[in-house]
Amino acid sequence: MRLRDPLLNGNPLAPPDPVLEPDRDRARAALAHAVERARGAAAGRPPPGVTRADLRALGPVEIRADLDRVLLARHADLGLDSLLSSGVLEAVLPEVRALVGLSDYEWRHKDVWRHTKQVVIQAVPRLALRWSALLHDIGKPRTRRLEDDKVTFIGHPELGARMFDRLARRERLFDADPELRAAIRFLVLHHQRAGQYEASWTDSAVRRFGRELGAHLDELLLLSRADMTTKHRAKKRRNLFAIKELQDRIRQLAAEDARIPALPSGVGDEIMRAFGLRPSRQIGDIKRALEELVERGDLPRQADAAVYVEWVAAHRAELGLG
Repeated sequence: MRLRDPLLNGNPLAPPDPVLEPDRDRARAALAHAVERARGAAAGRPPPGVTRADLRALGPVEIRADLDRVLLARHADLGLDSLLSSGVLEAVLPEVRALVGLSDYEWRHKDVWRHTKQVVIQAVPRLALRWSALLHDIGKPRTRRLEDDKVTFIGHPELGARMFDRLARRERLFDADPELRAAIRFLVLHHQRAGQYEASWTDSAVRRFGRELGAHLDELLLLSRADMTTKHRAKKRRNLFAIKELQDRIRQLAAEDARIPALPSGVGDEIMRAFGLRPSRQIGDIKRALEELVERGDLPRQADAAVYVEWVAAHRAELGLG
């Protein structure tokens, strides 16, 4: 007798066949079904039910390859439903399976699982982005709180990153691709950062944001856009506009910084005069330290030389000035 899961709109759930020995062919068939559905194949027969033992017989390399195919496909949401139906999700990614039926404030009549699938298909089809979209909310079940009739998930990005670390060690899906593993963790950890942006941020704050996100900046902004699944059109427009404004400001400031030196002309002379120094390598080291502080947003760009002399005076001991 087949079970029916109301979250899958009545699609039958196929329980595992009563086979004692692990069956890699059954695992392969379940994964192939998910790939075919993700690529747009008709539902047809339900996938075979699988156990963790079946999948362990297949191995992490083959499992990852098919999960990648599902996530990168045009209809990844249908492939993910197939993985849920067959038991692959429960066996390999129980952290994601836990999102099924978990309600949030806006999706209280649906669940975080449906939100997650929408984020996946809205994300640009790159591995780091699609994996991050799938995993970005795995910290929500353990951080869910109801306060004043409002659901909160405070701290779920940080918890989600730690959960991903455990998942990666347990399943070994990313052992052969440490760069992808690091990128996924970074994006899960920081996926809410762009949503904190406000137009009142100073240029220094915008520079700091871009610097802290570093090489993952573009992917983080793309993930933030994909994470917009609100049903309120005005809210979605506001959020998307804010992300676009943040991106434009980062690019504009980077272009300006490339044209304008961090320090004003003559600042080295002012430092030598203030501390009785002669031209030397030490002056060059001090200027480089000041330039790094400017790039980090800790000192203003092209300020009066007195600003930099004052900073040097306050840090003279660590700069070796006695």
